[in-house]
Amino acid sequence: MRWQPAVDGDVVAGRPARFVAAPATTEEASRILRAAAEQDLAVVIRGGGTKLEWGMPPRRLDLIVDTHRLSGVVEHAAGDLITVVRAGTPLGDLDFGTQQLALDSPLPGATVGGAVAAGTSGPRRLHYGAARDLIIGMTVVRPDGTVARSGGKVVKNVAGYDLGKLFAGSYGTLGLITECAFRLHPVPPERAVVLGEAPVAEVGALLAAVRAEQVVPSAVEVDRTGSGPVTVAVLVEGTAAGVRDRAARLEKCLSGATGDLPPWWGTLPWPPDGVGVKLTAALSKLPSLLAAAPEVTIRGSAGAGVLYAHVSSDIPATIARLRTATTRAGGHAVVLTAPEPVRQRVDMWGPVPALDLMRRVKDRFDPGHRFAPGRFVGGI
Repeated sequence: MRWQPAVDGDVVAGRPARFVAAPATTEEASRILRAAAEQDLAVVIRGGGTKLEWGMPPRRLDLIVDTHRLSGVVEHAAGDLITVVRAGTPLGDLDFGTQQLALDSPLPGATVGGAVAAGTSGPRRLHYGAARDLIIGMTVVRPDGTVARSGGKVVKNVAGYDLGKLFAGSYGTLGLITECAFRLHPVPPERAVVLGEAPVAEVGALLAAVRAEQVVPSAVEVDRTGSGPVTVAVLVEGTAAGVRDRAARLEKCLSGATGDLPPWWGTLPWPPDGVGVKLTAALSKLPSLLAAAPEVTIRGSAGAGVLYAHVSSDIPATIARLRTATTRAGGHAVVLTAPEPVRQRVDMWGPVPALDLMRRVKDRFDPGHRFAPGRFVGGI
């Protein structure tokens, strides 16, 4: 099995592919990518297809490697709290009973490999870490078809490289992820979310008060629609008595109430065809970031310093304003997705440190620059 002719829907950020392949095993993927290398085909990986519009369009595209047949749990070692999962497995399909892979995805239908490759994470990143923190091992197929493994469940390591750290957030520019080994966590017996509301000017004090309570939250999320007040939602997990006590303290702190997870919890604030921007900042600077663009809908983790913004008007100027604010706040602003006319008018990635190092890593893994060419920062 190699590849089939592409059809109308086989498009990445507006760029149509010529062929599509769907390997079912790492070995089959290796054969496909070796053949693609021999023919100098440009390759883009597709999982659930939820983030194909993120990043820049590939400079060229010959072959889409679809991972939907690379699915399923390879191993669940409950006693060791680990699992090995194939990359094309939808995150929503994972069920480990009393254990969990604490990797939230803001996009329904996202696969394990797609979430790792795009470096997405959700509210519980505060407590459990991001995707890269949960990975203990990884199997990949390099662009020349070579199979490489690293970390836990090791057969053979790639000397000098932590593949999990390199491939997480690489946008599929270094190779194909086929399997990931993750650490698991017990499912907490009880959880509660406490919600409060405050004007932007008072959010800093409110978040400081939450930190001072030392309730060890699993997530601290904020949501602000336009110029309205900011909703703060704090998730606590643990034993029934512990959750009850901590929720009561948070209700006083937030002048709020315990309730259900709000409908916006763990979702991105922009529509499918909208302009979405990822903002990072030092925790103490988040209030100034919220104040920098009072008309913009902003949502995300106030506990981890990662927010998402939907920019809908005066787009280049607003993105520039957000970028200036994040730089002052010790972070970055990256345009994750935007319609093609906007992509032509704005710098999607903005200034990125260590770009030279990233280019050297790309040259090492993909010297022919055939994997997702141009999709990543700096035209990588």
